[in-house]
Amino acid sequence: MRQLLVFAERDDAEEVAETLAEWFPLLGMPAVVKETLAGEDDAEDAQWVVVVEALDDEHLPKVDALVEEREGWRERG
Repeated sequence: MRQLLVFAERDDAEEVAETLAEWFPLLGMPAVVKETLAGEDDAEDAQWVVVVEALDDEHLPKVDALVEEREGWRERG
């Protein structure tokens, strides 16, 4: 199942993507995508999303801890 890891800062998203690629090399490098909030014109009001495919549920607690360290959150995609 696809997981979306959401962050306010690009640096946080990129660092988490790199860490996940190291932890789970078979999944490859997760995509980092800029998502502008609905109705917002200001580029500062964007979120950065790390898209993770096919991550086993058993790994989610470890991923959640990493995401929370960077003040982000996880959503199912």
